[in-house]
This record gives sequence, C-alpha cells and structure tokens, in this order.
Amino acid sequence: MGAILNLEIRNSTDATRGQPLAARVLRRKDELEDALANLGPHDVLMRQAIETALATIYTLMTGDLAHPSDVVARDLNRWLERNKHLAQDIPRARHR
Repeated sequence: MGAILNLEIRNSTDATRGQPLAARVLRRKDELEDALANLGPHDVLMRQAIETALATIYTLMTGDLAHPSDVVARDLNRWLERNKHLAQDIPRARHR
C-alpha cells in the first residue's frame, strides 16, 4: 500500500513500469553507466557492483531486444528488479 501512495518514485525501474521491457532496460543501463562515470576513486565496492550489473546486462542484450525470447525476457526482468536500487544515491547527469 505504501508504494501506491508514494508519488515520488526514485528509481527508473518502478517509474517506467508499463513501458516496453527494452526501453526499461536501456534506461536503467544508461543510469548505471552514468553512475559509474561519476564514482570517486575510493568507491571500490560500488564500482564493482555496478560493473558486475553492467557486464550481466551486456551479455543479455545480444539478440533482438525488442522481441526477446521468453527466457531472455525473464532474465532481463530479473536484472531490472535485482539492480533497481543499485547506485540510487550517486548523483547522475540529467537523462537526455
């Protein structure tokens, strides 16, 4: 119930619910790439977490992202849910 009443959604995974899976994945990937670029030299653990998430999504994005197979679509959705709060506190450049 609390999520329904929350008018300010802070992560793109929840904010883009209802949009095509490909658009949601690409937006989140872009956010993580921006966050990685904005990390300081001492943010080793966060850098590793973001790099791991990005390496995972790069391997899932090898086929037709607009029409993924059921298995790939399931894995893309799991990736979104698993990484929706990752790097949420890192300031990012405004999405173009």
